[in-house]
Amino acid sequence: MLEVTGLRVAYGGIQAVRSITFHVNQGEMVALIGANGAGKTSTLKAIARVLDAAGGDVHFCGEKVTRVPPHDMIRKGIALVPEGRGVFPRLSVAENLAMGAFVRDDKAEIANDLERMYGYFPRLKERETQLAGTLSGGEQQMLAIGRALMSRPKLLLLDEPSMGLAPIMVQKIFEVIRIVAAEGMTILLVEQNAKLALQTSQRGYVMESGEITLTGESAKLLDDPKVRAAYLGE
Repeated sequence: MLEVTGLRVAYGGIQAVRSITFHVNQGEMVALIGANGAGKTSTLKAIARVLDAAGGDVHFCGEKVTRVPPHDMIRKGIALVPEGRGVFPRLSVAENLAMGAFVRDDKAEIANDLERMYGYFPRLKERETQLAGTLSGGEQQMLAIGRALMSRPKLLLLDEPSMGLAPIMVQKIFEVIRIVAAEGMTILLVEQNAKLALQTSQRGYVMESGEITLTGESAKLLDDPKVRAAYLGE
């Protein structure tokens, strides 16, 4: 479904992503792990066209999307849940979720999907009239994921969904991520909690200093001595 070839991302003279190549198959959950500054977030932003690539190509469902305008990417079927959540703080929970469906006009199905989001995240139903800016960090993360899913994406890009959250909230959010994946959603997951990411995904890529240094099935990466030493604290 997603094929990234020779992708480079630069900030001025600084190379954040150095000619990486990887792929995500339809229906897979793939983890991208690495230390802070490895280039994981820059990679997701380049795929979603939030950042311009300095080189390389991105193909999605067989179509080259490297230079597609950012606002068209959601119509193509790629939804990004950004690091820091990016909810609309002065809109209510329900209004934020409705914004996720702005490219759609099937009102009955939108209403059904809204109830589905409330089924995934009952906390959001309890707070549907509350302003998003007054929610806790975990509730905002739930809202950001729900808003992305409201667009009915083919590919969900998740950037650090556990960041800054209490363990109980991380557990609830990853329960829903697993449910969505089991329902057939294709997911590319960037996550600093390497153990959690690899336990949740089928395959993984390890990034270091803007390059992919290791790849394989998640279970094998969990047992890899280098990964255990560098990312699992063992």
